Amino acid sequence: MTARISLALVVHNHQPVGNFGWVIEEVFEKAYEPLIGALEKHPTIRLALHYTGPLLEWMAANEPASLERLRSLVERNQVEILGGGMFEPILAALPERDRHGQLTRMRADIERRFGVAPRGAWLAERVWEPSLPADLANAGYAYTVLDDNHLRAASVPEDAMWGTYTTDDQGKMLTIFGTEKGLRYRIPWKPVDDLISYLKSNATEAGDRIGIMGDDGEKFGAWPGTHALCWGREAWIEKCFTALEENADWLTTVTPTQWMADHPPIGRVYIPTASYVEMTEWALPADEAPVFRRLVAAADEAKSPSTRFLRGGFWRNFQARYREINDLHKQMLRVSGAVNAMSAGPLRDRAVDHLYRAQSNDCYWHGLFGGIYIVHMRMATHAELIAASDLALADRIAGGVGDFDLDGRDEVLIGSVGQNVLIDPAEGAGIGQWDLRASRVALASVLRRRPEAYHEKLKKLADASGKELVRHLVYDDHERRSGVLRLLDPAGRELGDFVNGEWHIESAEQSKAVLSRLAPGLFVRKTVSVAGDRLEGSLSVSVEVQNRGLGTLTGTLELEWNVNLMGGGGNEKAYYRWAGREARFDTAGTVDPGVALSFGNEQEGVNVRAEIDPPTEQEWLSVDTVSNSESGYEKVHQGSCLTQRWRLDLGPSEKQVFTTTFRSTQSRDRSAEETESS
Repeated sequence: MTARISLALVVHNHQPVGNFGWVIEEVFEKAYEPLIGALEKHPTIRLALHYTGPLLEWMAANEPASLERLRSLVERNQVEILGGGMFEPILAALPERDRHGQLTRMRADIERRFGVAPRGAWLAERVWEPSLPADLANAGYAYTVLDDNHLRAASVPEDAMWGTYTTDDQGKMLTIFGTEKGLRYRIPWKPVDDLISYLKSNATEAGDRIGIMGDDGEKFGAWPGTHALCWGREAWIEKCFTALEENADWLTTVTPTQWMADHPPIGRVYIPTASYVEMTEWALPADEAPVFRRLVAAADEAKSPSTRFLRGGFWRNFQARYREINDLHKQMLRVSGAVNAMSAGPLRDRAVDHLYRAQSNDCYWHGLFGGIYIVHMRMATHAELIAASDLALADRIAGGVGDFDLDGRDEVLIGSVGQNVLIDPAEGAGIGQWDLRASRVALASVLRRRPEAYHEKLKKLADASGKELVRHLVYDDHERRSGVLRLLDPAGRELGDFVNGEWHIESAEQSKAVLSRLAPGLFVRKTVSVAGDRLEGSLSVSVEVQNRGLGTLTGTLELEWNVNLMGGGGNEKAYYRWAGREARFDTAGTVDPGVALSFGNEQEGVNVRAEIDPPTEQEWLSVDTVSNSESGYEKVHQGSCLTQRWRLDLGPSEKQVFTTTFRSTQSRDRSAEETESS
């Protein structure tokens, strides 16, 4: 009897909220469209496809014929379409109501577009937590696709991964397909003959095995070098589909639902928190990730049974590793609560849409694909949160004292009808959130420069590009918030830890907060206030320094502002302007005392004018990080650091007051623009 086996290919296609249209178009032309064409050419090849909500929306607007072609493939039972969270969120990071909303919205959207409601759900980044079976089942899904890494964590033997398993939570069952590492690492990286031989070696006379390969569709043409591999001179996909057809007497391609209809599960599993191996490495602290990588590599090379017991980090640890990710996540939770409290109606529907878009996973972690380091997508995520918050809080002004970032210490939120400002007394009384409502610009979203595990690899590169990037490996000793101050003695030594130290909240009102900090011989009071209307507003920080020592206090006061206006790559729309001159935002510069300085972004409709009292020199520089991506190492502009410096000269008991006021003007009201276009 001939040994037989089945193969289920599951291809996941995703484009993030906020990605550039030209990028999506390029990936579509290189990877997505050719695969549709290959399936049309080979009608006996069955597989499953997953397109995330943002990508489906782009295709509907820019390539509508591609959706009709996909619908035809679905109607002839050649292709199964998977669902999931509509805007590809990490489900475990969301409140349960939003998990359900994202899942059911995607399910309804797919049924509307393709005529069949999806039975399978793709999990963003395969981030799994034990509560998800109930979430998925309650939203109408019967199965999901995980990695062999997940099954290993559930103590499934290596030779028992060629089938499905059931799991459950709260009385709800879910079927698990586990992608097989040998297939994932062969498709499309090894010769087709090697793939066929591998499948044949795992076939059985009973034909009761299925090999599952679930992975990113971008690797079939969009990743560096893969277009030539898959569609060009090596024509890997054409060779693969032809080989599958030629071996159809023992090798059958099926969709997951087709397999489930005729084959019972192998057994039951309960999977702990997990993701794919690389993600669990990225979630580790920078100094621990290389240790984990070496252990896994050594165990793999030795074919050691211990490999299955090696575990990396937990996805939620990104919120501990990156203050910016935690701030983003906790802001998302606050906005979700505000939107949930809205009365039903069109306004709430708009707010929910913006909230769901803001939950797109890409900026809530960091790994090979950039994540939180990708500025335009991070700012797009913030813009969606600001939009949802604006709609939810349209009739009242935010403000108050509370533990907004859930670190066990209170923060202060002040606001006006045009902006919100969040101050963290525990870390220098810095401003970590400065959101302009009308333009939806998160001015304070600047990433801290910190060590990453891959920086050590970069330092070892001998080529000129590597050496150039190494010069930019500068690390910050504080979070890149705004309104933080330093007091320096004449030798440049810090007097008291005013940057990272904890400040006392003296008072907090709706639009003003007063904080203070006492250091040896020094008392400093900081007053932060906002004012203005929706399109014109002000943010003012006034610093009072009092000498409580016995001698004269001389030195320098520095007030630091970290601002993001999407000025990377020499963006000509983002600028500094002074005395009839202009510089792009990702440059360095200085203006003399008394010279009026402004900065802004014409495309976003934002201009901010600085008023300094007493007048003093102002200096700025570009805050640049070095991150890794599928294209290699790259320098990324994260924002601009503007510093104002005043001389201190205080006798005993004397005090000085220094004030910076930023007056913002917004020429765009994006909520009004949405209303007009709808």
